[in-house]
Amino acid sequence: MAGTSQLILGEYQRRLDDRYRLSIPNELSELLAPDAGDCILAKERPGCISLWSAPAWQAKLDAGVDLIKQKIQAGRLDGRIPEVQLLGRLLSTRHRAVQLAQRSRLLIPEGFREFLGVEPNGEVVVVGAAVCIEIWNPPAWLKYLQRRMPKFRRLFDGLSS
Repeated sequence: MAGTSQLILGEYQRRLDDRYRLSIPNELSELLAPDAGDCILAKERPGCISLWSAPAWQAKLDAGVDLIKQKIQAGRLDGRIPEVQLLGRLLSTRHRAVQLAQRSRLLIPEGFREFLGVEPNGEVVVVGAAVCIEIWNPPAWLKYLQRRMPKFRRLFDGLSS
């Protein structure tokens, strides 16, 4: 998780500058990376990238990769080499280490800009996703909300019971 017991929550409209820099709201960045430093940017779904604290991301990634390595060594994935290769390709391009600069400013790197589907000086929606911060292309965010919001009550009740 994000190194804090508090959930990262909130929704903010922001604009990228002409060099694809984005100011992350302080309310979110202070929970994610209190020392404003190393973070991991990850491709989540078309129109959405996420920002994680580097230690939280690395712990999550290491646990998953270690399990896969154990399965490979035990021969349990011998018949699934194409899937292992696909995983390797996606892992190679899915995430990148980034720095939060002064005033919680994030430079969105090439490859992530295209995946997010935004232009310089374009609008984005910055969302607290409990354990990370998500950056959304506004039409993708609206479409996601329209599909997911009707299921909110069931999700909330299921997680809180």
